[in-house]
Amino acid sequence: MNRIALVTGVTSGIGHATALELAKQGFKIIATGRRTERLEELKQQLSGVPVYTLAFDVRDKNAVADAINSLPDAWKQIEVLVNNAGNAHGLSPVQGGDLADWDAMIDINVKGLLYVSHAVIPLMQKYKKGHIVNIGSIAGKEVYPNGNVYCASKHAVDALSKGMRMDLIQEGIKVSEVNPGLVETEFSEVRFKGDKERAASVYQGYKALEAQDIAELIAFMVTRPAHVNLAEVMILPAAQASATVVNKSQ
Repeated sequence: MNRIALVTGVTSGIGHATALELAKQGFKIIATGRRTERLEELKQQLSGVPVYTLAFDVRDKNAVADAINSLPDAWKQIEVLVNNAGNAHGLSPVQGGDLADWDAMIDINVKGLLYVSHAVIPLMQKYKKGHIVNIGSIAGKEVYPNGNVYCASKHAVDALSKGMRMDLIQEGIKVSEVNPGLVETEFSEVRFKGDKERAASVYQGYKALEAQDIAELIAFMVTRPAHVNLAEVMILPAAQASATVVNKSQ
């Protein structure tokens, strides 16, 4: 296949699984993240697969632009961009919210997606083809108590995905959005500031989705025929019916 896919946030969870799955599907991988040691570990895991690593924080627009511009010409024909980098910090009512948490969620989930897309889209425009997959959330479709700013950031991803699809249709660039429900990754551990016990309780009593489930869906989406675009997909564990309705008696 020899196509090139750039995946953000590959140092854990969905991003890591997606990089591995796309490599399995024959893609060359541009792996990006903040933790250089984990980027190197991924490179070792993908021994024999062409991999190019870029260490940067998606919140830093200059670092994003510099990193993408630094790619060798042979790596600039990016066909797939997976905007996966994201986070949730805290779970509190808006009146008790932490401003640093708000900044982190808006800067990474919204502005980070925009900065990376802004740097990569011109490379896709050059060849009049490409596929951008934005990782949203069920929180971008519903709002739940104490989820205020996180939900707002994922609603922004939903709106941006729709807007990007409209803006880029004449450029031959597909835009898709994946909205997962409960996925057992480091997500809750980050949200609860490293409280492993509280994080683990989120996934008790039922079978949550795994990062691999999302990775396989993304791989399926980006390997459809040129005339097909799975524009929006909501993926939930069988035990989940909405953001707040989960059958934990299984």
